[in-house]
Amino acid sequence: MTVGVTLDTTGNDLLIDDAVRQAREARACGLTSLWFGQTLGYDSPTLAALIGREVPDIQVGSSALPVFGRHPLLVASQAQTAQAATGGRYNLGLALGTKLFTEGAFGLPFERPVARLREFLTVLRQLLETGHTDYEGELITARTPKPATVPGAEPTVPVLVAAMGPQALRVTGRLADGILPYLAGPRALEEHIVPELTRAAEEAGRPAPRVVAFVPGVVTQRPDALRAKVYEAFAFYNQIPSYARVIELSGHSHAADLAVVGDEKDLTETVRRYRDAGATDVVVSGSELDGDDARLRTWEVLGELA
Repeated sequence: MTVGVTLDTTGNDLLIDDAVRQAREARACGLTSLWFGQTLGYDSPTLAALIGREVPDIQVGSSALPVFGRHPLLVASQAQTAQAATGGRYNLGLALGTKLFTEGAFGLPFERPVARLREFLTVLRQLLETGHTDYEGELITARTPKPATVPGAEPTVPVLVAAMGPQALRVTGRLADGILPYLAGPRALEEHIVPELTRAAEEAGRPAPRVVAFVPGVVTQRPDALRAKVYEAFAFYNQIPSYARVIELSGHSHAADLAVVGDEKDLTETVRRYRDAGATDVVVSGSELDGDDARLRTWEVLGELA
């Protein structure tokens, strides 16, 4: 099992030099992977490429690019560029997104998301594996008049999907390399998500998929105060049907119940529970919630598990 963290790029005050410094700190703590969310600020694949170039012995990844508002031809170019820049250490994460953001921000109808994911992955895999595609589906058309390749972009970029629902898991198991579940606890992974994903991969003759579990967590000396902050910050996840479902399957009623806010033992035991439930990788997010000292202590604890 590999252990990594996310780098918080959602604020407006993190300079690229600061991000590089934090990435070096993460590697010095023993962490093996670093992931970057996609917001309306930093472009995740670009930042991953820059940081992966500066910190040459850590895996980097995007978590995750929504398939709405993007075309697989362009995403393949982004991913291969990041792969070439990092010497084969880039992981591409994709997501369906949400109806609220897709329609509110992009102005696009959030229609047939699983069908779009299937077509997107079909085209993307052709491009990453062969450099060619001639595809005309119901939702996506993609053709390459010449090879769509980037020198040095080997091996093939791993493609992971933030899939947790049954239909998305089946598509992902057949066409991608693994998943990026968030707020899916050990029970949901072991009893629902991993079996569905694994079965789909086996039926398609694909290798055992990766399960990169994203877990909010921080080692703190003031757990009660911070837990109240987490409950407030995570409340909106309860209103999103896909998250509400997986939170319930995890045996909880609130998204914040999946966050680890406690001491070193709490975090260590939680990571091990995810491993035992089928996670091949664990990525902890939110370690910056209690300042730099807590962030570094959290990373040190995780580094001992990596």
